[in-house]
Amino acid sequence: MFEGNLTLTVGDFRMDSGDFRFDSDGVTALFGRSGSGKSTLLRAMAGLDRHTRGQLRFHDEVWQDGRRGLPAEQRDIGMVFQHAALLAHRTVRGNLDFAAQRAPTDRGAAINRDQIIERTGIGPLLDRAVGNLSGGERQRIAIARALIGRPRVLMMDEPLAALDWRAKAELLDLFETVIRDFGIPTVMITHAPAEVERLADRVVFMNEGRVERVETLKEALGRVDSPLFTEEGPVASLDGHVEHVDGDPHRLRFVTTPQTGTGQPVTFHLGADGSTTEHGPRRLRVRADDVALARERLDNISMQNQLPARIERIDTSAPGRRAVFLTLDDGQRLVSEVTDRAVADMGLDAGQAVIALVKSAALAR
Repeated sequence: MFEGNLTLTVGDFRMDSGDFRFDSDGVTALFGRSGSGKSTLLRAMAGLDRHTRGQLRFHDEVWQDGRRGLPAEQRDIGMVFQHAALLAHRTVRGNLDFAAQRAPTDRGAAINRDQIIERTGIGPLLDRAVGNLSGGERQRIAIARALIGRPRVLMMDEPLAALDWRAKAELLDLFETVIRDFGIPTVMITHAPAEVERLADRVVFMNEGRVERVETLKEALGRVDSPLFTEEGPVASLDGHVEHVDGDPHRLRFVTTPQTGTGQPVTFHLGADGSTTEHGPRRLRVRADDVALARERLDNISMQNQLPARIERIDTSAPGRRAVFLTLDDGQRLVSEVTDRAVADMGLDAGQAVIALVKSAALAR
């Protein structure tokens, strides 16, 4: 659990967070537009600026009390920045050695170094000079180095922002699996809604230097005025796993994880768009404008995904448009955006059973 109230002035910008409190397990996303104070809050939480004032507790430990702050090195935080801060005069192996030498010795060997190297895919890079690495490779080294340091918390400041789309997609896969499997509490800054929907368990929304609200991802995606919807409109994020169809690596389906004891898994057939060939636990990101509605199943159409659902509620999403929030058989939420006229012509209302027609379902990336 993180709990506090922090202030920090950097140049002409003042961050005054106000009171905040959020669970530390899983992934917490600090989200807001550029200049909202995300990086300033992260630096204050990490103890990287001696001008930080206020209160901060991590579980039962006091990290900040007025002017007095626990030194950053005593907070045992693994930091990953937008531009990987690697030691230029050392090889990749030397960077990992440096992290291992500074790691706490009283925390056992819960994270095995060889396992980290294997999972991050950096084995072939160990003897390379840092200056000869691509941006994606540098970030892989940065995450491996942070993990080898045996941190209690991982903090990442827009680690994907400087990468091209291919490296970003690969690193998203890495973050999702490594963070989940190693179970390290993570606080991550991003301004990309797709990254929040792919990785986060909860969202801290920031604006003009203040924490405006803290919500679980489900809560954040459940309100039509969510800041996550500003760019692409309403979106659903579903938990489940990817599997190959009949052993064919180019035919994939996504099977959801039931959220209730009586829920039944829902299967999405995925388009062959090259977004992934990896099976295993993932999240599926479905945009509302990719979901159409029907009162019954339809024949002779190209849409493979026709999913029984029940209307939870209907909200106004924009002039002349409605967001129809749906509950699937597994208990998870899907959302469709339709016109006012469609709602009227179909007689849609809360509680009704409908068929959700998913035009495309690409893995969140």
